[in-house]
Order: sequence, then C-alpha cells, then structure tokens
Amino acid sequence: MRVPRYDYRCRACGSTFELSRPMTEASAPATCPDGHDDTVKLLSTVAVTGGASAPPKAGGCCGGACGCG
Repeated sequence: MRVPRYDYRCRACGSTFELSRPMTEASAPATCPDGHDDTVKLLSTVAVTGGASAPPKAGGCCGGACGCG
C-alpha cells in the first residue's frame, strides 16, 4: 500500500519539505526538519497518464480547454 506524500513550507525559515503519511493524517500539523511549528501544506498537482502504449485521449490533457488537443 502506498502512502501519499504531502509538501509543506515552513513560514519561519522558508524551507520546503515533504512528509509521507496516511490520508487520515493529511490535515495533521507538520513540524519542519529544523523544528519550527509554523508550517503550511502546499497544493500539489499530480499528472496521471496511461502507459506508453495507451493512445492519447481526445482533447488532450484537459479535454481541449487549454488548447492542448
């Protein structure tokens, strides 16, 4: 079973870091590696694509809304 990774940024020192944790803990507070508690979870985007042999879907990545297809 894969555990999702979440990206965070520390407001105190500005560093970014990631944590692997169960989805049930996605909203739990995170402490940066330097020990600061003032962190914020970053919005991550995930690209999901088919295998190399899968034909491209009509409309490209977003159904054609961005002009990709």
